[in-house]
Amino acid sequence: MSFATKKDEESGISTYYNNKTTVIQEARVFNESPISPRKCRALLTRIVYLLYVGETFNTQEATTLFFGTTKLFQHKDSALRQMVYLAIKELSETAEDVIMVTSSIMKDMQPNSEVIYRPNAIRALCRIIDPSMAQGVERFFKAAIVDKNPSISSAALVSAYHLFPHAKDVVKRWVNEAQEAVSSKSSGSFFGSSASTGSYLGWGGSSSSANSGYQTIPSMSFITQYHSLGLLYLIRQQDRMAVTKMIQQLGGGRSGAGTTLKNPMALCMLIRYAAKVMEEDPNVQKQMLELLEGWLRHKSDMVNLEAARVICEMKNVAPQQLTRSIAVLQLFLSSPKSTLKFAATRTLAALAVTHPTSVAACNIDLENLISDPNRSVATYAITTLLKTGNEASVDRLMKQISGFMSEISDEFKVIIVDAIRSLCLKFPAKHESMLAFLSGVLRDEGGYDFKRAVVEAIFDMIKFIADCKEQALSHLCEFIEDCEFTKLSVRILHLLGVEGPKAPHPTKYIRFIYNRVVLENATVRAAAVAALAKFGLNNIEAKLGKSVNVLLNRCLDDVDDEVRDRAALYLKVYEEPPLIQPYIKEESIYSLSALESKLVSYLSDPESLEQPLDVSAIPKISKEQAAKDSARPSTLETLGVPSTSKAATPPPPSAAETQSNYAQQLAEVPELATYGPVLSSSAKPSPLTESETEYQVSVVKHIFKEHVVFQFNVSNTIPDTVLEQVSVIMQPQSEGGLTEDFIIPVPTLTAATSPGIVYVSFTRENPEEYVQASFQCILKFISKELDPSTGEPEEEGYEDEYQLEETELAAADYIVPSYVTFASEWDRMRGGVSLTETFSLPAMESLKAACNSVIEILNMQPLGGTEDPQSPTVHTLQLSGIVAGGGGKVLVRCRMTYSKAQGVTLEVGVRAEQQAAADLVISAIGG
Repeated sequence: MSFATKKDEESGISTYYNNKTTVIQEARVFNESPISPRKCRALLTRIVYLLYVGETFNTQEATTLFFGTTKLFQHKDSALRQMVYLAIKELSETAEDVIMVTSSIMKDMQPNSEVIYRPNAIRALCRIIDPSMAQGVERFFKAAIVDKNPSISSAALVSAYHLFPHAKDVVKRWVNEAQEAVSSKSSGSFFGSSASTGSYLGWGGSSSSANSGYQTIPSMSFITQYHSLGLLYLIRQQDRMAVTKMIQQLGGGRSGAGTTLKNPMALCMLIRYAAKVMEEDPNVQKQMLELLEGWLRHKSDMVNLEAARVICEMKNVAPQQLTRSIAVLQLFLSSPKSTLKFAATRTLAALAVTHPTSVAACNIDLENLISDPNRSVATYAITTLLKTGNEASVDRLMKQISGFMSEISDEFKVIIVDAIRSLCLKFPAKHESMLAFLSGVLRDEGGYDFKRAVVEAIFDMIKFIADCKEQALSHLCEFIEDCEFTKLSVRILHLLGVEGPKAPHPTKYIRFIYNRVVLENATVRAAAVAALAKFGLNNIEAKLGKSVNVLLNRCLDDVDDEVRDRAALYLKVYEEPPLIQPYIKEESIYSLSALESKLVSYLSDPESLEQPLDVSAIPKISKEQAAKDSARPSTLETLGVPSTSKAATPPPPSAAETQSNYAQQLAEVPELATYGPVLSSSAKPSPLTESETEYQVSVVKHIFKEHVVFQFNVSNTIPDTVLEQVSVIMQPQSEGGLTEDFIIPVPTLTAATSPGIVYVSFTRENPEEYVQASFQCILKFISKELDPSTGEPEEEGYEDEYQLEETELAAADYIVPSYVTFASEWDRMRGGVSLTETFSLPAMESLKAACNSVIEILNMQPLGGTEDPQSPTVHTLQLSGIVAGGGGKVLVRCRMTYSKAQGVTLEVGVRAEQQAAADLVISAIGG
């Protein structure tokens, strides 16, 4: 396929020549008699070119072209026929009635066909047949898969791959043929096992060479093995045991020498399958590791590299298991091929995050790569050295980095900056040279992502290295003087507002901030006003406070309403100093996902709209926790992860996000629609079975105003069994407080559809009481075998039941963790309900164990880092929460002492807004 030159494009020749209208008009050449193969090939090339560059034909145009193309079947020219199939394949997605050409295509894909275009016919047939017709062409595909001609076999295997989603049952029956193709020890010519009469260079022939003088050209690629292995895995991917067996059979034993796979890409694919099996089933890790270590000695660099990469990315890999793979990667570091050096440095850079000491063995080779002409290789080398080097080498590395920062792209600059960010925290004593480097690159040219990475690195230094805080703030002040990125200016101004007032000389930052009010856009001006106010209100009695007041008054004349409103708000706080605590010094904010969930349920319930929204029931989190939830993952943590690996695992949802998801899920159950909003849900499911059992069940408890709903997540792990009418029978151990309403069973549950959800609803007889109860649980179902040929369950089954562990409705299910500033809130609630009890916990072996136990029993938010005792003998644990259903706030102060003789002695002080909430906490610890 030829593309127009730049000169042609400029002159407009290409635009006219490859114009859709022109092509459709010229399609009349398909109807000429006799057919001109050269003209038709040229036109078909232009049609395919237009489709490839994104041009679209409507249904009528595509259908006209499609059936015009099919008229060319009457001509025997091989090159024309190949082009016909290419056009048919592309047009079939848009054209109508394409199935009518099936018989012509099948004629060309007969096993006895001696034509070059048989592989093209197979690929085209796969695109146009209806899934219901797959069974009718099964015989042809089976024969093509085991054909000695690799091009035919590969075409059939790739077509089977595309057919699989639409005709799974049919393609699954081709597993023996695919197995034969992957195991074949000899392969014919890529262009044909023998040259056939009338074919160009003997392409596509598969019969006797009686009519030809051409000799068979042996194929050295063995590409068929790669395609057949992919199909085998696709068929068996749901059966982990079958995949494991396939890997062991094709792996070639411990040394890897006995493998029948000759194609390096097939071996790489097998290695990736082995990595996936190891990730899903750690029990086979030892066997797979032996195979991987055998592949490290393979003659193909590609296979060596893939095996080394997989070993380096294994979960919980021990340093001694890495020795061989690191040795292989070290050899690649001195390779003359840039691709090998790049792949090796990239893998080592990723490994250095978790195993820096193991990678340190390659430091000498990596230092040689710093001056590599390929800047990408040099970047990964320097990044790895930053993570593996010692404190003495930091200054030398910083000088080398400075030399080539101007030669690399922003993408690699970000990687370097993130590595330095990590190094700052590793060697705080070297913060001066690193801060000087970061402030220097901050003044260089660069895009937003690069500048953001530098600013965030400086933010981390301010947060974790107290000695450099003042100097770092000064560098940031200079940066915002000519910062072109509004987002970064706003973030820096916010940080100045938080850290500046605590500095020894806060006045020196005022000039930089007020300059932003005068010179910047409205967004930055508003942020500057907020930062200024924090300086003034944190020093309200001092001279600085009065000066800031004057500056804020000037802001009342600003042209932007947001700037004026902020200035007016903070001047009001000046007039009423008690407002400083909630507006300036407050350390907690509402959990945004919980607030969203509350607002959605409030707006969707017409009755609740008559009352104002009750924000007291919305849990709060600390600003530090909110920042942690919204923090982006560092590039350093995802560095060097190849595209074959799974995407970086997203952080687990926060408790409030989990609650919001459950509320949305329950709202979709019609039987629970009248229950109103969910007051609280379990933070995580509690398992009621062992993880290895054939039926796995976990429970989540949802508290409503007048009901309790138990959600059982049931999984069936047996692939050839279906469970019907799955339900859970709950028997309370003691009477009173709860009445069972109904059970919502799962109609059908297979391994593929697991987990299914069973709901059991109870009514709270007295919604004002917080009932605590224990239940025995039995899983009941009808078990049926699946017919292996049809995949349908048998008509007759048998009733069965499975004993589950007991589940409890406890105090923790009624309490939602919520952040507060403990000291001020404890004093505020002095006049409310107050209880104090003393408990002896002789079984506790440490204060840390006692803290963990109390937090788990009460499900409350530990405050101020008190969950980690600093002394082994005396400690005070501070907890906060909200009792669901109008129980209000509850604070707990646990004073505890530890001695080896008596264990832990615990004095629990509770302050709550309601008596029932305080009683609930005391009964939970006492129980």
